[in-house]
Amino acid sequence: MSELNGAQSLIRTLVDAGVEVCFANPGTSEMHFVAALDTVPEMRGVLALFEGVVTGAADGYARIAGKPAATLLHLGPGLGNGLANLHNARRAHTPIVNVVGDHATYHKQYDAPLESDIEAVAGSLEGWVRRSEHTKDVGADAAAAVAAAQDAPGRVATLILPADASWGEGGETCAPIPPRVPQAMDATTVKDVAAVFGTGEPVALLVGGSACREEGLRAASRIGAATGAKVFVETFPSRLERGAGLPAVERLGYLAEQVAYQLDGIKHVVVAGTKAPVSFFAYPGKASDLVPEGAQVHTLASVGQDVTRALNEVADLVAADTEPVLAEASRPALPSGPLTPQNWVDVIGALLPENAIIADEANTSGLMLPTATAGAPRHDVLTLTGGAIGYGMPVATGAAVAAPERPVLNLQSDGSALYTISALWTQARENLNVTTVLLNNRAYAILRLELQRVGAASGGPKANDLLDLSRPDMDFVKIAEGMGVPASRATTAEELAGQLQRAFAEPGPHLIDAVVPPLL
Repeated sequence: MSELNGAQSLIRTLVDAGVEVCFANPGTSEMHFVAALDTVPEMRGVLALFEGVVTGAADGYARIAGKPAATLLHLGPGLGNGLANLHNARRAHTPIVNVVGDHATYHKQYDAPLESDIEAVAGSLEGWVRRSEHTKDVGADAAAAVAAAQDAPGRVATLILPADASWGEGGETCAPIPPRVPQAMDATTVKDVAAVFGTGEPVALLVGGSACREEGLRAASRIGAATGAKVFVETFPSRLERGAGLPAVERLGYLAEQVAYQLDGIKHVVVAGTKAPVSFFAYPGKASDLVPEGAQVHTLASVGQDVTRALNEVADLVAADTEPVLAEASRPALPSGPLTPQNWVDVIGALLPENAIIADEANTSGLMLPTATAGAPRHDVLTLTGGAIGYGMPVATGAAVAAPERPVLNLQSDGSALYTISALWTQARENLNVTTVLLNNRAYAILRLELQRVGAASGGPKANDLLDLSRPDMDFVKIAEGMGVPASRATTAEELAGQLQRAFAEPGPHLIDAVVPPLL
């Protein structure tokens, strides 16, 4: 084999470690990485037009594939452009390997226009950061990055690659490094938490992380059925398995008032794979801690520990002879008439395909979605873990790359869509099976709600103007078609149903501009 340059050793090491997709928006300092893709055919390069799509796609890919993708970003500004969806990935504990090109080591002294403190930007992600100083180290650094990204519970690993380390000869590949596996709980903790369920006092069990998959949900459901404990899933799970044949576990509410109702009377909150609930924002005169006053919090498994095993062990102690409560197969009837916030979700529930993946950024328009889809065929739901909007289209893109055989449904609010709408172009270019239902209410409806909830004066023309997406109205059909995605507009439930059926039946991406009035 001929001598490798740094970029070739990097890509070969990534592939050997199971990283087979790189979402990219490269620049000059990354050109040797780009050229090296042709020497390692096992690596698939996927171009996106904006770094926020790159990072969001890597997030969606890893949530479904269960292993990291790589990103290729151009210096500090490129990493900065991708930061919002890396924030969401951080909150989802998604394994991602960022490769961020930098100036050649000898060029940095000249303070060229794109010079920046990449380490400072990457450090805000609270992940793993390393700079490859020499070509011979690039392979070993890449192997370390993949392992670091996959250390339980998963994190963002950023490898900074100076241009001369990339183009230099003498690159060496490195064998994969095993990541750290989740830590098991000690027997005492399991027994102590199991005893909480036998106190006779009201208990809530809140599960998150990997416990939102089938095995963890079944164990949690057994505990609830045997002890009477209320079982909830964290508000924004990274990946939630649900549908007919699985436990229909209620998600904890987004609004503090919802959580107060759900946890009313609770004396013990057991957290497993997540943290005790807090308010999404601070509100004047309202508590930030949503645990009921006087209730005790018990941690069965913290984030990064083997929560599924812990739940199974507790279930074996308190629910040995109890089966989980599973959702029956059921679908809402197809509605008719003009689209409303109440009826469009019934169209989704009635027509959701088997084994679908839902990338949910419907925001206020989707509050009734969980009920409408509880008995639909089994599916996965990916949610907005970090609250940084503009995640839905990129995450749907990455999920479709990870599972090309599965239908991906992106339920997308209009305001959030505009952050990363160029993801449609990547979907068209890669011929991905993504159907986007764009909920078009011509407003930042969530912010209308928040304007009232924070106690700010509302109703004035200047305030309302900043929350309005009309004047001019955007034509999402033309926008999608301009990016190569077939599109249509639905104003009635019948139109949405017909267009959704056609989109699911045809390969490749589609967008449906669903004109739904705001809920608020």
